[in-house]
Amino acid sequence: METKQQTSQDYYLDLESRHGAHDYHPLPVVLAKGKGVYLWDVDGKKYYDFLSAYSAVNQGHCHPDIIAAMKEQAETLTLTSRAFHNNKLGEYMKFVTAYFGFERLLSMNTGAEGVETAIKISRKWGYLKKGVPENQAQIVVCNNNFHGRTTTIISFSTDPDTKAHFGPHTNGFTHIPYDDLEALKQTLESNPNIVGFLVEPIQGEAGVYTPGKDFISGARALCSQYNVLLITDEIQTGIGRTGSLLAVCGDCTCEDACEQQPATYIRPDILILGKALSGGTYPVSGVLCDSEIMDVIQPGQHGSTFGGNPMAAAVATKALEVIKGWGFTPKCKTSWRGF
Repeated sequence: METKQQTSQDYYLDLESRHGAHDYHPLPVVLAKGKGVYLWDVDGKKYYDFLSAYSAVNQGHCHPDIIAAMKEQAETLTLTSRAFHNNKLGEYMKFVTAYFGFERLLSMNTGAEGVETAIKISRKWGYLKKGVPENQAQIVVCNNNFHGRTTTIISFSTDPDTKAHFGPHTNGFTHIPYDDLEALKQTLESNPNIVGFLVEPIQGEAGVYTPGKDFISGARALCSQYNVLLITDEIQTGIGRTGSLLAVCGDCTCEDACEQQPATYIRPDILILGKALSGGTYPVSGVLCDSEIMDVIQPGQHGSTFGGNPMAAAVATKALEVIKGWGFTPKCKTSWRGF
């Protein structure tokens, strides 16, 4: 009887199946090399990468400038923890806040950590600044959202496969249909304890669902009217993925095109970034907002060992410099708070 010969890919697929958690169901392709828009598998077959690691490598695989910055920093200083200052973090914070037009940055590692950070900031802002009674804060989220897989985040997912058998779930979230301004208005009108509206400018896991052109701008106006923080999750849509620096920048932000068609920059109160923030080379996420919001966080109330480490700061700075060099800039940095 003839037996099937095991290929190189079969070997690696078998290793993962035998020794790893079965938490993903990827395509049976084992990749070994990447450069720019291309990938190669272990058998040397070449592919175009249209997925871009869920938009984590918007700058292209192994971008030479980002890799060079990573190597240089890796040979100098990788981690101090936030028990000390380091000579990269402050410069990175200055660059990022100026680039995106905010006053403060809280640097974390993964996108889910960025979302968790935004949730904590907005809740505490609600208690200290809006006057919401303790433990009564609500955050509005959309049906079919995807913001990560931590316990709190799956608690407000509407995908039963994501949350089944992982309870008890975290409360404090109110759902509305995506792309439904009337539902958002009614919800904000009816509940004075709402502190934030957490939204993807384009829904990812829901099927790359792009809302109507007035949804995010309308949400901005409603959040300002009812003193609610607009929190945009641009982990997947940000940093050049949609043809603009951020999805909320509108249809056009590049300098040349804007001479004919000016962009509309809808400024959130809290901006969450990740993925391409490091060009796909290192886990880096960030939460940006102004001092009036960020300053509710005090020492010991949030952070992580790796958050804001010098390696992350050097890599993320270079990754953003690459994007900026391609002409991606917000056209307007005017706050809509108090609209």
